[in-house]
Amino acid sequence: MSNHCHHHTCSCHHHEHHSHSHSHAREAHPRARIVKLLLSALALIAAYLFTRAYPLTTTQQLLVYLPAYLIAGYETLLKALVGIAHGDVWDEHFLMSVATLGALAIGFMPEGEPEFVEAVCVMLFFQLGEMFEEYAEGQSRRSISHLLAIRPDVAHVRRNDVLESVAPEEIALGETIIVKPGERVPLDGIITEGTTSLDTSALTGESMPRSAHVADSVAAGCVNLTGVIAVRTTHLASESTTARMLRIVEQSAEKKSRRETFISRFARIYTPIVVFAAIAVATLPPLFLPDATFTTWLHRALIFLVVSCPCALVISVPLTFFAGIGGASRKGILIKGATYIDALAQTHIVCFDKTGTLTKGKFTVVAVHPDKLSADQLLHLAAHVERHSTHPLAAALREAFPNESTDGCQVSEIIETSGNGITATVNDQRVSVGNDKMMNKLGVSFKPCHLEGTIVHVAIDGKYAGHIVVGDELKPSSAQAVSNLHHLGVQHVAMLTGDLSATAAAIARKANIDKYQAELSPEEKVAYIDQQIQKLNPSQTLAFVGDGINDTPALARAHVGIAMGALGSDAAIETADVVVMDDNPLKVPLAISTSQRTIAIARQNIAFAIGIKVLVLLLATFGLATMWMAVFADVGTTVLAVLNAMRAYHTT
Repeated sequence: MSNHCHHHTCSCHHHEHHSHSHSHAREAHPRARIVKLLLSALALIAAYLFTRAYPLTTTQQLLVYLPAYLIAGYETLLKALVGIAHGDVWDEHFLMSVATLGALAIGFMPEGEPEFVEAVCVMLFFQLGEMFEEYAEGQSRRSISHLLAIRPDVAHVRRNDVLESVAPEEIALGETIIVKPGERVPLDGIITEGTTSLDTSALTGESMPRSAHVADSVAAGCVNLTGVIAVRTTHLASESTTARMLRIVEQSAEKKSRRETFISRFARIYTPIVVFAAIAVATLPPLFLPDATFTTWLHRALIFLVVSCPCALVISVPLTFFAGIGGASRKGILIKGATYIDALAQTHIVCFDKTGTLTKGKFTVVAVHPDKLSADQLLHLAAHVERHSTHPLAAALREAFPNESTDGCQVSEIIETSGNGITATVNDQRVSVGNDKMMNKLGVSFKPCHLEGTIVHVAIDGKYAGHIVVGDELKPSSAQAVSNLHHLGVQHVAMLTGDLSATAAAIARKANIDKYQAELSPEEKVAYIDQQIQKLNPSQTLAFVGDGINDTPALARAHVGIAMGALGSDAAIETADVVVMDDNPLKVPLAISTSQRTIAIARQNIAFAIGIKVLVLLLATFGLATMWMAVFADVGTTVLAVLNAMRAYHTT
């Protein structure tokens, strides 16, 4: 959060800037600030008792109160001077310095009542407010660094049959690391020996352990629970899942939401207006009103200045978003910036990809209907053609005929057509494996199938050879996720799939989806999203949820691209605006409800801060406000707004 106001001459610019460059130092010494507050408070009490006990002149009183004032306020005065030196006058340190120095000066004016106690208290409370803000910001940072504590400091790598313990950064691609039970996996990789169960809760927020076997991929940050495993690394430490998650969360602070940029702009224009208004309050009434004294109106102007400091807004609004992002990350939902919290909260349409998003994406061969060949031969040819494809259907066909790579058949000239299928030459025969569209293109007449599932046709040298039926199951939580979305005010939920209409209809019916579009290519998915976006008004948004393998264009086109089950899917983590680390569709409504709650808290803070300020400013102008009320209107609202902002951290 600390660099939210980084590029703006906004009212908390220096304060923000300071917190960015010193945040770590500050968090390391919260005690120093508490000690300073206590010293200042003790000095204030001593000064108060001393001035009550002995009759002193105004100058002597000032000297007695000065130590307490400087202990609490030297940092603020210093920052105000630095701001003036940099030509960046309008920040809250400047307001506080002018107001308190003015309060110290009032006692020296004719009919002026010394306000030394008040001046010290304004500084004391201001420090207290800053301490609260730092604490809250520290909490949010800790929640994120808790997410990041998932990076182990040491990895055991097998080199020349010897185990060496080194930092994860020193391990190259393709090296083998050994992970014992109870240890965290230091780098992304693929298991080469051993089976175990993994606790992925740090990455996915999911408490159930998942089992892992040879050839399964594992992500850095998971905890190995039961067996010893050997893992061949697939990413360097800097590119591991956890490193990318960390970068996203760190960068998310820099993508400001519309509300935050509004606050920054507001503060930049607001502060000079307040200062000149205060000058007018101090100078105009004594010139034009018969009984007005300069001292009275200067006092009111100083109260006006203290009240009008917009800290509560400038601090609490970015902090609310930061807390919302931190709270979501604890649940395994990474929101890449406050902008997307804004957009998620206004989601009107949600489009789901089907395979792997609403369904398990774990295809299995349900039936084989050969024509002219045996079932075994048909599967054998299909597995050959799909040998190198990353499509989930290809994996199902390869699993159904697992030993295809050992039978010595020659496979060459593989051509994959996105949204259609694959053609390859197997031992001089041209074999095409694909959907209806592919068969129509080849001019091959095929037989329809009455079974529910995805139909994969096979043609050899332009002649029909039969089809394979591949089934995919709906995830148990998909229907609940759709109903939760409707409950949150999402108007319609659509499903977009490249699969056949019959399969899509069956899944849409089971999940209670409003609309579905079947047999779409990746380009047609984007076109459908475009068409829906045209129908929305500017305040409404469309979210696309995909599992990120082939959904990158659609993720990029939607107002909010949500990649699901992104544990290890690079393209999705890069392209999506929101990354759900596990594959549970219920996380989508959770992301939306978290965003809606965060926005509601930000709005409460804006209304509360402005309401209290306006009230006390009116009272101050009519001489009914005391310096104490002014302190509450500034520091009190800030503390309350910061505490309210921290509620965003706790997702429901």
